[in-house]
Amino acid sequence: MVITIADVLSPVDVQDIRSTLAAMRFEDGRATAGWSAKLVKENEQAKEGPALGLLRERVSKAILSNVVFSLAARPKALTPLLFSRYGGGQHYGTHVDNPLMDGIRTDVSFTLFLVDPDSYHGGELVIESVSGEEEVKLPAGFLVAYPSTSLHRVAPVTRGERLVAVSWAQSYVRDSARREMLFDLENAKRGLFATSGKTPEFDLLAKTSANLFRMWAET
Repeated sequence: MVITIADVLSPVDVQDIRSTLAAMRFEDGRATAGWSAKLVKENEQAKEGPALGLLRERVSKAILSNVVFSLAARPKALTPLLFSRYGGGQHYGTHVDNPLMDGIRTDVSFTLFLVDPDSYHGGELVIESVSGEEEVKLPAGFLVAYPSTSLHRVAPVTRGERLVAVSWAQSYVRDSARREMLFDLENAKRGLFATSGKTPEFDLLAKTSANLFRMWAET
């Protein structure tokens, strides 16, 4: 399941984060790529340090507190956020994410956009699936999450600068199809409650949703 989530960060938060990043040093992004991905990765990432630690904590907290992200990803843990920028001509070729990062199994990949799409040309996140390719380029403060098993790439930036935060979640529910079923059930349950209240039908949906999560959850 590929899902876009609006307003994970407010415009004020986005501006503040951009100002913080503007004062930080960046380094070659290949330092965090796997051995084959290094061949196709060309970007920069914020350099490790106290300021980066505080920024990671702030943004991770905003992501984990987002209800839609929580229901879609069922996150157990996040890897440390990477703040990446792409200037003119920079890109990230086709690759699949490492299955383990910092001791965390990567089930869900996500990108949080930090600049508006009209401020740069190119730089689309392209996610491959059996139905074709899906291009994603979202407003600042919006997030896209997708299965880490997917091949994907970042198209070359031809003008301006692409600035994003990326990370990976280990989910309580390893299987992407099961996560999607739980997400659909939760939306159906909440929609029924909004229209009809706590009915016997709602209780059955709530029971089924909870018991499937209990059956599939890995703790």
